[in-house]
Amino acid sequence: MNKGFTLLEIMISLAILGGLLFTLISSLNYHLGIAEKQIVLTNIDILAHEKIYEMEKNPSESSGKFPEPNSDIQYETRVSDSTFPGMLNIGVTITDGKEKVMLSEIIEKSGN
Repeated sequence: MNKGFTLLEIMISLAILGGLLFTLISSLNYHLGIAEKQIVLTNIDILAHEKIYEMEKNPSESSGKFPEPNSDIQYETRVSDSTFPGMLNIGVTITDGKEKVMLSEIIEKSGN
């Protein structure tokens, strides 16, 4: 009797290994995409909180781009009267073309 594997056994094992490898690479690529998206959203969220903090000191409407290294990220701020007396609604929208974060806050009008 001959020792070793037949060609059919080798081909079946290669097909199984190929399927496993394809599944592993697809899963890795998917999860790397999710991780990259979360990094971008975290960066945008931090920039939005910084802009809201600036607006708490000086509420004014403006729009533009952030300086380097975030020059591809745009912002737009808005200020409006709140339904609560003596209060203002301030908000900021941050976008990088793909992702968008909107934050708003109610602050006290200055001079009251």
